[in-house]
Amino acid sequence: MNPRTVSLCMLLATGARLAVAQASPTASRAGDLQFGVGYTLANSDYAYISNRIRGVAFSSDFDTAFKHLGAEVNFHQLNDPNGTAYERTFEGGVRYVRRYGRFRSYAKALYGRGILNFPYDEGNVGYNLFAAGAGVEVEVRPSLGVRADFERQQWLAAPGILHGLTPSLLTISIIYHVGAGPARPGRQ
Repeated sequence: MNPRTVSLCMLLATGARLAVAQASPTASRAGDLQFGVGYTLANSDYAYISNRIRGVAFSSDFDTAFKHLGAEVNFHQLNDPNGTAYERTFEGGVRYVRRYGRFRSYAKALYGRGILNFPYDEGNVGYNLFAAGAGVEVEVRPSLGVRADFERQQWLAAPGILHGLTPSLLTISIIYHVGAGPARPGRQ
C-alpha cells in the first residue's frame, strides 16, 4: 500500500470514530417544579377579626435554571378562631432564588385576589392585592425540604375596608421537589 492510501484509511477511521461520539451530558431539566403544604399564622388588621388568625397554605413553584428566576402561585385559607370570619387569598408572581449548599433563599413579588368573609356571615367581598415576601428552605433530602416564608400583603381599598388591609403572614411548609436529582437548577 502506498503512504497516501494508509493516511486516507487512518483519517477515515478517525473521522468515523468522531462521528459516533456521544455528546457530553448537560442539565437535563429546564427547572425545578415544587409543591408544598403548610401552616400559616397571620396578623389581620381588620378591626372586627381576632388579631391572630391561622390556617393552611398550598403552594407551587417553578424555579428556572436561568438567572435565578422562578414563578410562584399560592393559596391561603385563614380563619378567625373566634367566629365565622376568614381571609382567603389566591396569588401568583415571580421570585428570585439563590442556593447556598442545603439552603435556598428567595424573595418574591405577587399579585392576586383576597376574599374577606365578614364576621357573623354578613357577606364576603373580593379585593385585589399585592404581596411581597421572602423565605428560606432547608433541603432535608433531594426531593424534600422544609420552608419558612414571610409575606406582607396590601389589600386595595374597596367597600367594607376603605383603607385596605395589610396582613402579615408566616408560613411553615413541607416542600416536595418533583423529579429531584443531580441536575437541579440554582446550584451555583
